Amino acid sequence: MNPLSLARWQFAITTVYHFIFVPITIGSGFLVAGLQTAWYRTHKEKYLRATKFFGKLFLINFAIGVVTGIVQEFQFGMNWSSYSRFVGDIFGAPLAMEGLLAFFLESTFLGIWIFGWGRLSKKLHLASIWLAATGTLLSAYFILAANAFMQHPTGYVMNAETGRAELTNIFKVLFQNTAYSAFLHTIPSAFLSAGALFAGIAAWMILKKKDVEVAKPVLKIGMITVIVSFLLVGITGDYSARVMTKQQPMKMAAAEALYDSKSGAPFSLFTIGTLDGSKPVFQIGLPSVLSFMSTGDVNGVVEGVNDLQKSYEQKYGAGDYTPNIPLAYWGFRLMIGFGGLAFLLAILTLWLTRRGRELPTSKWFSRSMAALPFLPLIGISFGWIFTESARQPWVVFGLMKTADGVSPTVGTGAVAFTMIAFTLLYGVLAVIEFGLMMRTIKVGPEPISSKSDSADKLVMAY
Repeated sequence: MNPLSLARWQFAITTVYHFIFVPITIGSGFLVAGLQTAWYRTHKEKYLRATKFFGKLFLINFAIGVVTGIVQEFQFGMNWSSYSRFVGDIFGAPLAMEGLLAFFLESTFLGIWIFGWGRLSKKLHLASIWLAATGTLLSAYFILAANAFMQHPTGYVMNAETGRAELTNIFKVLFQNTAYSAFLHTIPSAFLSAGALFAGIAAWMILKKKDVEVAKPVLKIGMITVIVSFLLVGITGDYSARVMTKQQPMKMAAAEALYDSKSGAPFSLFTIGTLDGSKPVFQIGLPSVLSFMSTGDVNGVVEGVNDLQKSYEQKYGAGDYTPNIPLAYWGFRLMIGFGGLAFLLAILTLWLTRRGRELPTSKWFSRSMAALPFLPLIGISFGWIFTESARQPWVVFGLMKTADGVSPTVGTGAVAFTMIAFTLLYGVLAVIEFGLMMRTIKVGPEPISSKSDSADKLVMAY
């Protein structure tokens, strides 16, 4: 293993791990705000208890997410100094905005929400959680805009003397269609994850006959959130596919294992290729579907891997511009597949509980509900693996290759040490996260019974 391979492995491990908490935090913030809004409007105790219970889970994920996210920025300086020097003038701007604007917004109002129970007016306290949730959206947008520059560089000029990309128009960086499509696709997936988490926990509570009155409305809200979010993920995914086909045609070709350019290209349902991913051996596909997804025309031409490789060699010089096709192909399908399983489970659950029916108590259903919160997270993880790995060999598409972005003075031993250290640290954090979550879930929603914390007293105080 060389420093480049280790640096890539380290960044992949820490980034995928960190992103587990991001969608849960974004979606949970709004769902908790929705539950508190229901209490604000109805004054029903079950919504207050649900708000506080799921609010605790939201805070646990937020805290662990912040800790794991800190490592991401350190890595740019430690293992990717050449990349940081090359693109820091541009990449740093949206990240600075995220820290100064979005993170301060969400953390400030989240603190107000935590310590404002019984101290602020009911309306002002409700506004604080909505503002904190909005902050998570802004934070996501700035980070996705920074990543969008890596996918599709814009708003810059190359300085021939320094060999750096320099920012010329921040608005082009922030408001390009690559950032739009990524944001519109990522946020519904965050709601999908949070909805599945809330629904899975609520189903467990109902099956264990614990706080059923609190759990039933949350189960319905969670399942509806999963269904609506998955449909939105599909719609925005179609838009993202067209943007990707135009800007990074090799990524789309790799996602479909399309080796030769075709008019009326099929969408691959199943493909077996050679071990090195150089050509297909067996393939089953839906005729013309890929062309429609990519171009909006069933007869549209979709460029294949082999033709794009020749084109890139002419444009960028000799080299291998083909990503890991098996990883891209199966990552793309596992992303869709795991999200689709959550969608089907949500529809099935709503059907089984229609007209007040009870949840099934069979083992297969209990296990399905236990697995439900993990399905979207696994799908999202494969989605990010696809997004980043299928861009290779570029770290900034068309401008800098990944091999050129690694720190030139950091040796194999140093990278190996930090990779092992971070992996062990994240393992400890995983144990802490899981322990805190399970403990909170087992305790369940706290009763609103004490004099200082009763629903009636709180309502009167507001």
